[in-house]
Amino acid sequence: MTSISFACTGVRADPYGAGPALVFRLRITAPAEVRVHALALRCQLRIEPARRRYGDAEGGRLTDLFGERSRWAGTLHPVQFAQVPLLVGAFTGETETDLVVPCTYDMDVSAARYLAALDDGDVPLLLLFSGTAFAGPGGFQVTPVAWDQEAAVRMPVKVWREAIDAHFPGCGWLRLPADLMAELLAYRSRRALPSWEATVRELLGTAQTVKPSQTVKPTQAAETTRTAKPPQAVTAAQTAKGER
Repeated sequence: MTSISFACTGVRADPYGAGPALVFRLRITAPAEVRVHALALRCQLRIEPARRRYGDAEGGRLTDLFGERSRWAGTLHPVQFAQVPLLVGAFTGETETDLVVPCTYDMDVSAARYLAALDDGDVPLLLLFSGTAFAGPGGFQVTPVAWDQEAAVRMPVKVWREAIDAHFPGCGWLRLPADLMAELLAYRSRRALPSWEATVRELLGTAQTVKPSQTVKPTQAAETTRTAKPPQAVTAAQTAKGER
């Protein structure tokens, strides 16, 4: 087995990606006498939440992930951040390469909820490596990368925010079922609303005008915003009947 070790020397936001992404700079070291023709790696990134402190506001936002703060001693388990492949070209001794990791702003994903809950400071990350090394003089030998290879890094929270804000500045992301999206789109079309923000604001405004026990659906919201019909005039005959 070829002895290969890994270290992460830094992380930055990717300014040129099609979507939010982080770039981890890796230093890979092999024995000086061994020619490495290629590495086919699988890189798993995990958040280690127990390795940092949290303010009161952060703790409140993390309740849905880890429960009440009094239980954190047993609930601050690692959170899966990403798993990405990486192909490293030929080198001898040592080389450096970039590991590009796409980010999501889906709040249903635990890693995104965790990162969005942090105000500042660093995010403790652990990078775990596995894969295959193609090495040797002349031809090459195929050997696995040792399963215990890992590298720790502390990523500033502002780096993650920079990656997200480059594509979704000042915005959030909400995933909805397809049938509900169809209802919302139909409601927006009927009301000729210019944006999704205007659609949601109108629905929220409608919801505030009804009793808490009532449920207003997008298909019903338009009906509740219409002006009620004026009461019918009372005829003289009906008045006389009521006086009897």
